[in-house]
Amino acid sequence: MAILTWDAAGTRKYELGVDHGVLYPFISNAYSHGVAWNGLTKVTQSPDGAEAQDFYADNLKFGSIRSAETFGGNIECYTYPDEFLACNGELELVKGITIGQQARQKFGFSYRTMAGDDSMAEPTDFIIHLVYGATASPSESEYESINDSPEAMTFSYDFDTTPVPVKGHKPVSHLKINASTLEPEKLKKLTDKLYGTESEEPTLPTPDEIVQLLNAA
Repeated sequence: MAILTWDAAGTRKYELGVDHGVLYPFISNAYSHGVAWNGLTKVTQSPDGAEAQDFYADNLKFGSIRSAETFGGNIECYTYPDEFLACNGELELVKGITIGQQARQKFGFSYRTMAGDDSMAEPTDFIIHLVYGATASPSESEYESINDSPEAMTFSYDFDTTPVPVKGHKPVSHLKINASTLEPEKLKKLTDKLYGTESEEPTLPTPDEIVQLLNAA
């Protein structure tokens, strides 16, 4: 008989931080080359849906089904790449003049969180998050007078997503890559794809393309 053990060494896992942001604009029905998203301060994931819908017969609960699940969230940052302007419904009318309230371009993006456990002095593993089919919603901008406790302004963008197909599974909008579970050569092949190399531009592969890439490695 096995006896459960709590808080054994190496099992107290945690996740923190956000870095390595990349924006992949969706242009002409494909994800364009990725660009670095500097200044990310927070990414909030906000799944929704999957609510139970009960139905009854013979005065009893007959069954329950769940509604479709959706994925959205919020991006907070000090700055954003120029390529995000179109995703935020902005357009450069002429050099140096920008207008808003335009069509919002779809985009994908990725970011990294650090992962560790109690056996590490500091987290050394990481998880790469990929988000597909995102569109940004209009958001507030607050401008304050500089005072004796000035703070840099942050931007905040809510986003919703449209899932992409996954062979043999339901469509998804969010995919996680746990670096600690991948073989080093497969991880490098995938990060080269996402972040680029000296000879290849960074791109956002679909979930099916990621499976194909890793199976070929």
